[in-house]
Amino acid sequence: MTVRDGRPSVYPTVLYADAKAAIGQLTEALGFTELTVYESEDGMVLHAELAQGNGAVMVGSKGRGGVFDSVMKDAGPAGVYIVVDDVDAHHQRAVEHGVEILMPPTDQDYGSRDYMARDAEGNVWSFGTYAPAIAL
Repeated sequence: MTVRDGRPSVYPTVLYADAKAAIGQLTEALGFTELTVYESEDGMVLHAELAQGNGAVMVGSKGRGGVFDSVMKDAGPAGVYIVVDDVDAHHQRAVEHGVEILMPPTDQDYGSRDYMARDAEGNVWSFGTYAPAIAL
């Protein structure tokens, strides 16, 4: 597979009961950048894209209908790993915003420095310096 225009080829997708609140927490506390948000006429988040580094995550509302919403109905929380340059500064920002920290910044045997946090709806976000090269 060829990656075109520098776009990632993998986009984790997470659904939330309160997607607007989730977008707020992800941008304010965890440093994501809001790229786009599409809402229904009544304000439900149908689809959003948030960037972190050269990757992105897609976010939407639970209960919006459609095939993906239906198959994700009983799914558990997701776990997503995000590469950041300064784990300690990123962790401090999360702490300052009251994010639940599951593991403080920790040096790993494989050379990464990571921390783990849980968002308001139970999804686990790991942030670290490990960025393996992918040879295709």
